[in-house]
Amino acid sequence: MFKFGIDHLTVQKVVELAKGNTKGGIGEQAQRQIKDSRLRVERILGGGRSVYGVNTGFGPLCDTTISPAETQLLQHNLLITHAVGVGQPIDPLISKIMMICKLHVLALGYSGIRLDVLERILYFIEQDIIPVVPEQGSVGASGDLAPLSHLFLPLIGEGYCWVNGQQVHALEVLTEHEMKPLKLAAKEGLALINGTQFILAHTIVGLDHMRYLLELADVVGAMSVEGFQGSYSPFRPEIHQLRPFKGSQVVAQRVYDLLRHSENMKAHTDCDRVQDPYSMRCIPQVHGASRNAFYHLNELAEIELNSVTDNPVLIDTGEAISGGNFHGQPLAMAIDYCTIAASELANISDRRSYLLLEGKYGLPRLLTSQGGLNSGYMIPQYTTAALVTENKTLCFPASADSIPTSLGQEDHVSMGSISSRQFNQVLSNTAKVLAIEMMYAAQAMDFRRPLTFSAPLEKVHQQIRDKVPRLEKDRMLKEDIDALISMVNDRVFNVDKLG
Repeated sequence: MFKFGIDHLTVQKVVELAKGNTKGGIGEQAQRQIKDSRLRVERILGGGRSVYGVNTGFGPLCDTTISPAETQLLQHNLLITHAVGVGQPIDPLISKIMMICKLHVLALGYSGIRLDVLERILYFIEQDIIPVVPEQGSVGASGDLAPLSHLFLPLIGEGYCWVNGQQVHALEVLTEHEMKPLKLAAKEGLALINGTQFILAHTIVGLDHMRYLLELADVVGAMSVEGFQGSYSPFRPEIHQLRPFKGSQVVAQRVYDLLRHSENMKAHTDCDRVQDPYSMRCIPQVHGASRNAFYHLNELAEIELNSVTDNPVLIDTGEAISGGNFHGQPLAMAIDYCTIAASELANISDRRSYLLLEGKYGLPRLLTSQGGLNSGYMIPQYTTAALVTENKTLCFPASADSIPTSLGQEDHVSMGSISSRQFNQVLSNTAKVLAIEMMYAAQAMDFRRPLTFSAPLEKVHQQIRDKVPRLEKDRMLKEDIDALISMVNDRVFNVDKLG
C-alpha cells in the first residue's frame, strides 16, 4: 500500500493509484505530521498575529483582518467564489489524479489542514467519487485556483460529481454515501486550492502517453526503414558513442536491434545507395531529442509530486511563511519544451510517410501496384500534413505570456495550465500520425516479400494485418485508419518490449 505523505510518489505510481492498481492510505507518521501542522494554525489563531489566508483576506485583500468568528465563512466563500472555470469538463481520470496529487502534498504536513478533510479526499479517491472540473480558467498562479476550487466543491456539498457518465450534484452524491458536507476551518480552503495539481495531473497523463509514443515511434520508424529498404548503419552504436546523448543512444540501440536480424536489410547490404534522407537516417537524433525532453519533464514532475505547493507554508518552527511555491513556471516552461518534442515525433513521421509514397527503390507510387484507376494511399498523408500543422500552432509557448491578475498582486503568472492542455492535444494528434505511418509502413513491407523481417517487426506487422488487410485496390480507408488509431490508443502493441 502506498502511504501518502511518507512514500515517494512517481509518475507511474500516480497512474497506478488512479487506475486502482495500487491502494493508498494515510499512515501513522503522516497523521502525526498533519496533526502537528494543524496545531500550528491553532496557535496562530490564538496568538493574535495576522497571517495571510489564516485570519486575513486573499489576494489584494490580504491587508483585511478576519475575526475568529468569520474564519469558517471565509474558507467556504473562498471555494465558491474561486470556482469560475468554463469550457468542457476535463477527463475524470485527470480529476482523480488531481485529488491524488493534492492528498499527497497536504499529507506532507505543511499546510495546516485537518486529518478529517484528508480522509474525506481519500474516501473520494477510493470510491471513485470524481468531481467535475472545467478545463479553462487557471493562469497557473497562485496555482490552479479555479480548477482546484471546482475539484473540492463537493467536500462542502457544492458543485458536481461524475456518476455513470452523468453530472450529479454533490449533495446527492454525499447523501448516497451517507456523508454530510464538511465545514472548513481556518486555512483549509486556501490549502485546498493553492497548488499546481491541475498542471501536474495533465502533465502526468501526458508523460504516461508520451512514454508509449516514444517507444512506438521507434518501432514504426524501423518498419518504415524496412519498407524503404534503407540502411541500418546510421543506428550502429559506434556512431552514437561519439555523440553520447542519452536519448539518441537509446533510440539507436532499439532500432538497430529491430533491424539487424532482418533478411530484408541484408538483401541490399551492397547496394549502390550512399545514404538515406534525414527522416530515415536521423531517427536517433530526432527521436532521441524528444526522449531527452521527456526525461527532463519527467524528472521535474517527480520533484513537483513530492513538493509543498501551498501558501503560506507552516514550517516546523511554528512560522507561517508566505512565498511562491504555487507558481507553475518550473513546470510550464518544460511542458512547452516537451510539447515541441512531441510535435517533432509527428513531424518526422509525416516525412517518412511521404517518402514511402514517392515510388522509389522498388516501391510503387502511392503504395499501389494499380495506380491510375486506384489512388492507393495518396490521401491519408493529407491528414498527417493537417495534423502536424495543427500541432505547430499548438507549440506556441504559453509560458512566454503573462497577464496580471488580482489587482496586480498576482502580476506574473505561468499560464502552465494552458501549456499542459496543449501538451496533451499534441500527443493525441501525434498518436494519429504514427498510426497512419504504421499503415503505410506495413504496406511497404508487403512489397518486400518474400523477404522476411526481424521477429519483433513481423509480430507487429501481423497485428496490423489482423485488423487492416493489405490494400490491393481502393477501398474506404477511414475504417483502417480508425482501427489503427484505436490500437495505438489502447496500447495493443507491446512496443516497450521490442528492440
